[in-house]
Amino acid sequence: MNSIPVNEPLIGNNAAKYVAECVESGWVSSEGRFIGEFEGAWASFCGGKEGVAVNSGTAALEIAVAALELEPGSEVILPSYTIICCAMAVIAAGCTPVLVDCDSNTWCMDVNAVADKITPHTRAIMPVHIFGHPVDMDPLMALADKHGLAVVEDAAEFHGAEYKGKRVGAIGDLGCFSFYANKIITTGEGGMVVARDGTHTERLRYLRNMCFRSDRRFRHTELGRNFRITNLQAAIGLSQVEAVESHIEKKRWMGSTYGEQLEEEPHLALPVERDWAKNVYWMYGVVLDDEVPFEAEEFASRLAAKGIATRPFFVGMHEQPVLRERGLFESESYPVTERIARRGLYLPSGLTLTEEQIGQVCEAVKTVLSDF
Repeated sequence: MNSIPVNEPLIGNNAAKYVAECVESGWVSSEGRFIGEFEGAWASFCGGKEGVAVNSGTAALEIAVAALELEPGSEVILPSYTIICCAMAVIAAGCTPVLVDCDSNTWCMDVNAVADKITPHTRAIMPVHIFGHPVDMDPLMALADKHGLAVVEDAAEFHGAEYKGKRVGAIGDLGCFSFYANKIITTGEGGMVVARDGTHTERLRYLRNMCFRSDRRFRHTELGRNFRITNLQAAIGLSQVEAVESHIEKKRWMGSTYGEQLEEEPHLALPVERDWAKNVYWMYGVVLDDEVPFEAEEFASRLAAKGIATRPFFVGMHEQPVLRERGLFESESYPVTERIARRGLYLPSGLTLTEEQIGQVCEAVKTVLSDF
């Protein structure tokens, strides 16, 4: 049996056509028509006013937090269960990440825990939508309005996911997306910040471009970095936006097919879809129940022996050695995050996945879980 990878991107025919135009025209670097068209198309799809494309989802988070111009030492509330670049962006802005646990069913930020973490130093909330299911945004937005807080959504994995009929990434003030190769649409490497009302767009573009000033190009009054995307990447991105609806349809089919085949498996918690949510199943995650005598690392090893590639769940921010070494999160514990980090993984979830392959994955999962 051939190995089934965790992910394979789906690149349409227009990508080659648009990239060829870049090469033939010579517009292959950080200027060219595709950048603006990609930004406009994605912002419009998400329901935002403007988009600022960058070279990674990490860069998107970094310039989004920096664009808020928060005073040093400001606190930003985010879930412990996320990828480290969320905390990195907060720290890079001279601010302090403050953590909450995640919901045991959606694996997203526990919105009921946020209010207790608000202090006089809190200036922003960073909800992180996880694996395709959105955070419950209304309570967060109400808290933000009450306390005058900015909201920066990490929607890296959430191309087309919806909360009460609104696409995520344009509900908060700023929404950050990744277009890495394993995302629903891809530019290979890339990202974008979508501004709900355009308030921060000028500063976002300034931060993307090494803080070059418009009045004198090589005179700098702030330190910045090169987060520019290339016209070549944007050309691929535009072709991907054109196909995004079919990609989402494929992902939802994948989620449904996995669910139908695994719903009777008693030892797994599967992804959910709340009645207010549209889950796009970026990755199909599963969590072992407590009766299984091994954790996700061993589960992954046994699946790998059967030709099934997987990836582990995130390690919580409060358990990251590099953050603990900075004196952050000492003695903090977030039980749900800790549990799913040890007992969760995601199964092959790429856009090229076939029904036959899903069947092979599910058979391997059932076999492994019947062996104890």
